[in-house]
Formats: sequence, structure tokens, C-alpha cells
Amino acid sequence: MKKGIHPEYQKVVFMDTVSGFKFLSASTKKSNETIEWEDGKAYPLLKVETSSDTHPFYTGVQKFGERGGRAERFNKKYNIK
Repeated sequence: MKKGIHPEYQKVVFMDTVSGFKFLSASTKKSNETIEWEDGKAYPLLKVETSSDTHPFYTGVQKFGERGGRAERFNKKYNIK
């Protein structure tokens, strides 16, 4: 591999913004926020909207069913009856 052309691969903490679930992984994504992990070290914090804690595929439960389908949201947004 060529030196200096690849992004830095580092440990980061991902946090699900819906449930607050956090897990340590690795990524090339950068973040201005940091968080102290269970091992006492500070890691960059990356916030995600969906993780294995809230995704229906992993939970087997649809937690946010009140939003409606695409057509209903479109009609509501543009006041179509």
C-alpha cells in the first residue's frame, strides 16, 4: 500500500441517538466530540440514528410505526386529501 494516501483507521464509539446504546468499534470517520469509554480512555463519538439496538431487523419489533407510509407522509406534507 502507498504511504500517506489512506485515511487513519482508529477506534471510535458509536452512539444510537434514539436509545442511547453505545458500542466501541473502528472507523475512518472523524468527529469533534469525544467520550470516555469503560476502559477509561477517550474516543471520538459518532452519533447514528439506527443501530442493532433499534433496527427492526435485529429487535423483531417495529418501534416507530406512528410515522405512516411514504404516501401518507407525502399527502400530509403537501396537504393532499
